[in-house]
Amino acid sequence: MSSSLDGVVARLRAAGCVFAEDEAGVLASAAASADALDAMVERRVAGEPLEYVVGWAEFCGLRVAVEPGVFVPRRRTGFMVGEAVRNAPPKPVVVDLCCGTGALGAVLGTVLEGAEVYAADVDPAAVRCARRNLPAERVFEGDLFAPLPGGLRGRVDILAANVPYVPTGEVGLLPAEARDHEARVALDGGEDGLAVLRRVAAEAGGWLAPGGRLLVETGERQAEAAVTAFERGGLAARVAASEEWHATVVVGTRR
Repeated sequence: MSSSLDGVVARLRAAGCVFAEDEAGVLASAAASADALDAMVERRVAGEPLEYVVGWAEFCGLRVAVEPGVFVPRRRTGFMVGEAVRNAPPKPVVVDLCCGTGALGAVLGTVLEGAEVYAADVDPAAVRCARRNLPAERVFEGDLFAPLPGGLRGRVDILAANVPYVPTGEVGLLPAEARDHEARVALDGGEDGLAVLRRVAAEAGGWLAPGGRLLVETGERQAEAAVTAFERGGLAARVAASEEWHATVVVGTRR
């Protein structure tokens, strides 16, 4: 097995996989047979994201189901999880908006005792995938807040929105794994990358409980404009940034 694994590492390295040894181990553990492993390596060498090949991603210590075309949870988004957990009330109502796989909601539902978690996404493939990671009856398909139950208005303690924030003109500059495989709707944030964020910020206040928080990941250079959007939506806003996570999160609190 070690010799065959060495061959997998060599193939992955030749294809440009930076973490070839780690990926080889993941593929080998996921493959049911030598033939299955060979087929999986072929898919990875062809450029398909590792998470699509094995069908899952690890996010904040949780194994999350991932399906082709759905936005793959990024490690840096773990910083937003930490910000969401900080000062969370007991038994919070949580909404994972633009949920993708539902990874944010799944982790928050695990670490926050008694959390009542809901999620929504406009992409049918994402909704299908999220229903594997969250209670299916609490995952809704539609544009932003539109599909959420009206009974959530004014009750949401944590609104985590992993909105697309790549400017349209920069989508083509993304790594091929994202550019060629993930749904564009999960990446393209409009001309300046903040089109969806502004829509979320404008409506969030009507859904948040008193003291409830909206958390949105964004680019460092977009943070100032994002804060302005939050304030226009009636939220008190601050920026949280981490060099360790390479992440910037804007946090808005309902006054």
